[in-house]
Amino acid sequence: MKVLLAVDGSPYTKKMLAYLVENREMFMSGRNDYVLLTVVPQLPNRATSAISKEVLLQYYAEESAKVTDPVVKFLAMHDIHPRVVGKVGTPGSIIAQVAQEGDFHLVVMGSHGYGALGSLVMGSVATKVLAECTVPVLLVR
Repeated sequence: MKVLLAVDGSPYTKKMLAYLVENREMFMSGRNDYVLLTVVPQLPNRATSAISKEVLLQYYAEESAKVTDPVVKFLAMHDIHPRVVGKVGTPGSIIAQVAQEGDFHLVVMGSHGYGALGSLVMGSVATKVLAECTVPVLLVR
């Protein structure tokens, strides 16, 4: 099974990872292929126009590593060795796009658990993924 782990470094990501390793039998039956995805929001055009492309790419790489490095270390302690992917853009749309284009079988991600009103006012990455993704999504709250 090909599993996309969408992470953002929040406490909800930590809950999702704990769930993943606590329920190894559900995720570890057979040989699974794990991909760890984080999405860094794109900087505004006026900010990016003032710096070189190299500096911008370095910034995105560093921001991505801040999120993924601790997750990779945690998963390695549980004998899970994912491939790491960092993208830039709108998280919900990018997660759905990567899941579909990568032919994943499952997306696993943490969720803040906002109610309907909270999602309407604040927006929700999980809501966006559910709306745009044709791949099954497991939300951990």
